[in-house]
Amino acid sequence: MRIASGKYKGRQIDTPKGHRTHPMSDKVKTALFNILGPIDGLTVLDAYSGSGALAIEASSRGAAFVQAIEKDPSAYRIISDNLTKLHIDRMDIKATRANCATWSENNKDQKFDIVLADPPYDQLNIQTLEKLVRHLKSTSLMVLSHSGRETTPTVNGVVVVDNRFYGDAALSLYRIDQHSSK
Repeated sequence: MRIASGKYKGRQIDTPKGHRTHPMSDKVKTALFNILGPIDGLTVLDAYSGSGALAIEASSRGAAFVQAIEKDPSAYRIISDNLTKLHIDRMDIKATRANCATWSENNKDQKFDIVLADPPYDQLNIQTLEKLVRHLKSTSLMVLSHSGRETTPTVNGVVVVDNRFYGDAALSLYRIDQHSSK
């Protein structure tokens, strides 16, 4: 897999083998960052990081800080190896091996401009997504990558502001529900 744009453009990264992770296709990844637009100076949470491709792409495009969360040990090693291979400063991308829900419980006060959630399609857990909502700033965006064959998940605390479909994949964009009683 290659980094599409920014300071690491064209650089190759490794991806985990097997069925435990599903790397986002280059087409969907490019579409995602086109939707986000300029992210210079923003903070990004990459939940379910897999290879770290989204975290590295965000850093490459100018994100000020990226927190990458991955629970699978082999995928976490791939992220670490990719960061080392690309000489990415661990102050730019912090990779943490943890379950997203547990990480969220232990870091309740951390807020981000963008939250990216790309869980394995067969392991979509709404309760975990609802925990990730706490990491959104009031004007932040959460993007969920999910199966295009399923309906858009309803997540308490946020409202869907856009859906994009790319064959078997879909991106749903959420913002804080200003009318919720949180």
